[in-house]
Amino acid sequence: MRQESHQGKLVMVVRHIIAWAVFFSLPYLLHPTQEYNAHDRASEKQYWDLYLYFIDFTMVVFFYLNAWVFIPKLVYKKKIVEYVIYIVGIFLLMFSSRYGFEKIILKHQEIDIKPVILFTFFIFFFVLSASTAFQMIVDKMRLERQTSARENESLKTELSLLRSQVSPHFMFNVLNNMVSLARKKSDVLEPSLIKLSSLMRYMLYEADEDKVPLQKEAEYLQSYIDLQQQRFGKNVAINVSLETTATSYEIEPMLLIPFVENAFKHGTGLITDATIDIRLYTRNDMLFFSVRNKFNKDSSEIKDKTSGIGLTNVKRRLNLLYGDHYVLHIDKKDDWFIVSLQLNLH
Repeated sequence: MRQESHQGKLVMVVRHIIAWAVFFSLPYLLHPTQEYNAHDRASEKQYWDLYLYFIDFTMVVFFYLNAWVFIPKLVYKKKIVEYVIYIVGIFLLMFSSRYGFEKIILKHQEIDIKPVILFTFFIFFFVLSASTAFQMIVDKMRLERQTSARENESLKTELSLLRSQVSPHFMFNVLNNMVSLARKKSDVLEPSLIKLSSLMRYMLYEADEDKVPLQKEAEYLQSYIDLQQQRFGKNVAINVSLETTATSYEIEPMLLIPFVENAFKHGTGLITDATIDIRLYTRNDMLFFSVRNKFNKDSSEIKDKTSGIGLTNVKRRLNLLYGDHYVLHIDKKDDWFIVSLQLNLH
């Protein structure tokens, strides 16, 4: 990062040098040719050349003085009157030096003050405008970078908080499953604990990444579904199809699990022919994910205080991470609660 910063500053310095070189190479703009023709004396021409170098140097100093001092300390602080006084004072100083030079050095010529004023004003106004525009553009770009950095930090913080909501909520449900199996002294407790261990490994070592392979996310879903299937047995018909043929696809970790959790939370219990259908597949860089579960529309029971956190959470994460690159439909039709997600993976 430090090396990139030094390189950026070096590039900026080179650009400024090139810009000034081009600016000062315009003799018809800065050094009127008729004035050289008028000075046939070598000494006068020598003085004239020195004076022009002095003017060039003055323009450079004025450019950065206005950009780095006057604008930040006066304009941005609403000290407009002081700013105008400084600018007018510098213009009068430049004009008087130009006029005084011509009166002292070019004694044999009659000095017309109007061209002196016009020429000095034109150059002065050009440099003033360029300096002001330069500094305002630089400040705007700096502000945009700072705003973008703050937004990125805010986004990372918010996503971290959202993930921290997912993990305890998920673990609460899974541990309840383990307690139920332990009470029943079930033979599937040991394989269930092994699956839980793999889930913990995923949550601890994979979920902190910005993106994970879609295959790993699918394996995570399958392990969770297997644990739930062991818990409910034949009481719930669970139909699962997770197709992840392309290994290059990546996805935000733990993005899909809230939909599955929601299905098991509200699609089980006092429901006739409880059924949960889960399908995931990819086509043409698009992920298609759907979860359907039967629900009891006559029941107003709230199963626990964390109900609703999952879907609210995942909607917020989708908005933060994918913007307009996803389509989410949540619908209730007859006795079915249906979630359908389409996600652009590139």
